[in-house]
Amino acid sequence: MVNPIREAVNIMSPDHDKLLTHLNSAVSSSGNRRLTLQKVAAILRTIDNYRWVGLYEVDRIIGMVAIIAWSGPSAPEYPRFPVSKGLTGAAIAARKTVNVGDVTADPRYLTAFGTTRSEIIVPVFDTQRENVIGTIDVESEHPNAFSEHVQDFLEACADVIWPLWQR
Repeated sequence: MVNPIREAVNIMSPDHDKLLTHLNSAVSSSGNRRLTLQKVAAILRTIDNYRWVGLYEVDRIIGMVAIIAWSGPSAPEYPRFPVSKGLTGAAIAARKTVNVGDVTADPRYLTAFGTTRSEIIVPVFDTQRENVIGTIDVESEHPNAFSEHVQDFLEACADVIWPLWQR
């Protein structure tokens, strides 16, 4: 059986819009924020059976990034870290997606899982797109796992799920 979420990303089929609609519905529900974030992380992880997905919150006042939800085989190695550290810090500083096809060759990667080979960090912006308020961090055990189409899709997901960072 073909995974419709995986197919949507790989060929940018009409199912892509259905998944974004599904994420929008999850965000719009009046449910528990933490459970909704967990659901979003799990959905994003199933796109291509990624090793791990983390949703992080950026607190510029104290200069820290902290995990708010994740989906994968274990908790993150770094649940909190300075806003300037790692690939996540690079995405926050640049205010754009960081897509690394081989983390073993990038000194910015904070080694969390020895089997990770590629990672993509997608910034989540506030309403005015002035500040990075969070990130979507996705890790894969395969090199060069995140094509331009996958990156575009994850950026679209960030545009849908940003209200979850509003309190």
